[in-house]
Amino acid sequence: MKISREFIEKIPKTDLHLHLDGSLRLPTLVELAREQGVELPAWDEAGLRRLVFKNAYADLPEYLKGFAYTTAVMQTPEALERVGYELAVDNQAEGVRYIEVRFAPQLHQNARMTSIGVMAALDRGLALAKSEFNARSEVQGGDEPPFDYGIIACAMRMFGKGFSAYFDSLLDVHAHSERKWVFALASQELVRAAVEARDRLGLPIVGFDLAGAEAGYPAGDHAQAYALAHKNFLKKTVHAGEAYGPESIFQAITDLHADRLGHAVYLFDPHMIKSPDIRDKKAYVANLVQFIADRRITIEVCLTSNLQTIPAIRNLSQHSFRHMRKAKLSATFCTDNRTVSQTTVTDEILKAVQAFHITPKELKNFVIYGFKRSFFPGTYFKKREYVHQIIEYYEKIEKQFS
Repeated sequence: MKISREFIEKIPKTDLHLHLDGSLRLPTLVELAREQGVELPAWDEAGLRRLVFKNAYADLPEYLKGFAYTTAVMQTPEALERVGYELAVDNQAEGVRYIEVRFAPQLHQNARMTSIGVMAALDRGLALAKSEFNARSEVQGGDEPPFDYGIIACAMRMFGKGFSAYFDSLLDVHAHSERKWVFALASQELVRAAVEARDRLGLPIVGFDLAGAEAGYPAGDHAQAYALAHKNFLKKTVHAGEAYGPESIFQAITDLHADRLGHAVYLFDPHMIKSPDIRDKKAYVANLVQFIADRRITIEVCLTSNLQTIPAIRNLSQHSFRHMRKAKLSATFCTDNRTVSQTTVTDEILKAVQAFHITPKELKNFVIYGFKRSFFPGTYFKKREYVHQIIEYYEKIEKQFS
């Protein structure tokens, strides 16, 4: 069977690495900016794509510029609810049946909203889209699997003045403290808020993440926050190996108890190891890869954004996914940022199929990994039941295209 775009659109899919503030509809961005008095460099979609949300970027700092505009327009409950709703609907339209939306609530926390209020606003939008989709006759009749979602709270490895009202006030209150201590404090505070939102309000807060610049801001600084998440049964993912080497990935797994890894692009690069204590760098990488494989730690692969932010990757055939595949690692394809990277889950899978000549059998495994290794908000038994539904539906689509 040939894997076509039409087939990929039809099969049930996941997106486990999906940033809310990188995935707004551009018309919504413009409308919210006008409502809230936020200045944009352009006021039409074409202009924004030319100046901010491009096909290609010079480097990671240029890639990140757009987030200043998107977070600026998501400072009210109504805006967060709308963006969440539209994001779910856009995913549903291309056959994505499960998403984990990650964002940093503290970037949206202000005098009008606590971090829990921020998470609740996003949940209202996602829940509305879920209820509408699952009310369809084909879902109600059991012919198709339902749509579901989880929310991942992101802590920041670092922040400075101007990041958000919350971070500004925190830096003012602790003006004489060491910055990395303040960063760690903010992470711990977010874990407590996420656990309270889950346990008291029943929100589907399924995981905790750490995002931001790796170089100079080691994951180990946030070990206490992750220990707190670990003790409260909050699942864990970490941005690691996106801009730093295997040591960052090792630290994410051992010090932060990571269940999944975001990107892990430099997992197979011994030359990226900086520590003088690691003498046999190739052996270190081999042991690390084996450790990840043994524990089925899943890698959230984001091909397009990696191509856009890592100049060393000149084309997709050079992406380290080729090594992940050879090592039989658990991996799943994700968008990272649908708007900033101008991509969809369908686009990501199609690019992978074309660049790495993935077989139908392999594709099925990678897609199902997404469901199996998700931080599904229900019980283990409900998750198993859901995965079985997905597999049955996937196989039904396979037969249609065989």
